[in-house]
Amino acid sequence: MATQMRSARLTTRAAAEAYVGGVCFKLGPPRLIGAELEWLTTTRDGGRPRPADLAAALGPHAPTSVDPDSPAHPLPSGSTVTLEPGGQIELSSRPLASAEELCAALDADSRRLRSLLDRAGIGTSDAAADAGRPAERILPAPRYRAMQQWFDRIGPFGRLMMCNTTATQVSVDAGADAAEVAARWTALYAVGPALLAAFACSPRLRGIPLGDWASQRMRAWFELDRGRTEPPPLTDPIGDYARWALDAPLLCVRGGCGRDSDDWSLPVEVRFSDWLAGDLDSVIGRRPCRADLDYHLTTLFPPVRAAGHLEVRYLDAQPRSRWHVPIAALAALLGDPGTVSEATALAAGTTGRWRDAAECGLRDAELRTAATELLDLAASVSRSFAEELAGAAGRCRRGRTVTEEADR
Repeated sequence: MATQMRSARLTTRAAAEAYVGGVCFKLGPPRLIGAELEWLTTTRDGGRPRPADLAAALGPHAPTSVDPDSPAHPLPSGSTVTLEPGGQIELSSRPLASAEELCAALDADSRRLRSLLDRAGIGTSDAAADAGRPAERILPAPRYRAMQQWFDRIGPFGRLMMCNTTATQVSVDAGADAAEVAARWTALYAVGPALLAAFACSPRLRGIPLGDWASQRMRAWFELDRGRTEPPPLTDPIGDYARWALDAPLLCVRGGCGRDSDDWSLPVEVRFSDWLAGDLDSVIGRRPCRADLDYHLTTLFPPVRAAGHLEVRYLDAQPRSRWHVPIAALAALLGDPGTVSEATALAAGTTGRWRDAAECGLRDAELRTAATELLDLAASVSRSFAEELAGAAGRCRRGRTVTEEADR
């Protein structure tokens, strides 16, 4: 039945918008938090490991992208392993009830993951951007080939993002009802620029055009394709996100357009809504189904993405395993409706200043103040991370990046 539902054709825009609203914002009391951690990988001679070597190192935990026959078992604490196009390795937690449980599980699984890789001579780096190697894609999947072809039309940023950057991503429940979804969505976008600045630590990225940016990783995201990476409208999250998603550029079509089934690229630049309206009948040969729309949603990369839960994507990977600090900060700031409201108010002056945050980071006085106040608030309500959050607030108050603090 589920397969039949996903293969059902979308007949109207209204039906497609309703579908997006339902799958992107799962309603229920906010209880769970999850995270994804990423690392650059390297061979002993500084190159990129081969997919086969990664598969051998990971054994039964290898993702099917490098071993189609792998059972892809989770690591002992429940995290799954995936790979990014340039060989970056990603650890995705299972949803857990608290930041404390989440960080403990990720800590255990990250140690296990690094041990498996170390035994095979594959090193990991927690740098958020690769400053030494040119961007090189090692995974041949049709999705990544189509992405690279699309982004290369625009500039170097897409290939750099795909192959040479890493992030700390945090996922939280959307909310119990439309009002709570709106409050939590608004808060995550409001605090975003300040927290981006607070945890920016990628000033160098090989191949990036000249420019002094605190987060070259986020610079790459913002420049690679603005139609799919710019923040969507904030007035009505559920309705506005659906409209934005349908009007976002169509990146690829799974299975191809009647030509080579491994070539998912598009010969024309169109929106998903154009496909829905029948404008591509002569190009693709069919109208989209729900599964096509599900896939399209995975090719959208705003700073916060709706994926049933709310996925925060604006945080750089953190040096010296300090990823638990931004996880704890977001968990604390979203801990209850009162704190959500207070955090939104504290960040009001810097809401929308995404590019300033990526470029200037804590050099910007207004962003520095907002980051400090938000982390102070998080420290005041956190049960287990108060000392570390207070330390992060003090670091921001002094205008020091997380890398500068880690190197002390």
